[in-house]
Amino acid sequence: MQFFIDTASLSEIKEAYDMGVLDGVTTNPSLMAKENITGHDNITAHYKAICDLVDNNVSAEVIATDYDNILKEGKELAKIDDKIVVKVPMIKDGVKAIKAFSSEGIRTNCTLIFNAGQAMLAAKAGASYISPFLGRLDDISTDGLSLIGQIVLIFGNYGFETEVLAASIRHNMHLIQCAELGADVATCPLSVITGLLKHPLTDSGLEKFLADYKKGNA
Repeated sequence: MQFFIDTASLSEIKEAYDMGVLDGVTTNPSLMAKENITGHDNITAHYKAICDLVDNNVSAEVIATDYDNILKEGKELAKIDDKIVVKVPMIKDGVKAIKAFSSEGIRTNCTLIFNAGQAMLAAKAGASYISPFLGRLDDISTDGLSLIGQIVLIFGNYGFETEVLAASIRHNMHLIQCAELGADVATCPLSVITGLLKHPLTDSGLEKFLADYKKGNA
């Protein structure tokens, strides 16, 4: 499974990259605003700074919702760096744009996926990634993990090359369960990735090893 970090924070991206576990980055307007990155030129420069930190796969989201402007904005984003993946919403004009981007060799990530039908449409249009939001489904008392499993099964049945990018991951078990279900990618906050380091028996075991070492070398 590939690990993407869902943030616009350069320090968090660098921390994950330095750990050796980072495969990519996903961003959105809300995450940019959280870092006080506003304005077209500043946002463009920030995307370039992110690309300079990682090896590949930086999802940059379009704001437009009509076909012509999705195309225009997506092409501008793709020119920033070869690592950019254009993030397009799951709407009719978005699916149409994904087809056009695909024909031009521009990678895409179809976002805001909430059912298997949406995932199939994006895959058939040629999306590089589809992003089902499992945490948001859980928020409305729907089993988001079941959707991940359903999409993985369908894509396997028909040999879709589109990768399943599990999004809206809230905690460590979400991440592990997505791996069990066969999601290609998980994108999540840095805290979820670093949370995988933690186990009380690891802490107590290390404490005992260090205590025994000190006794033996007193």
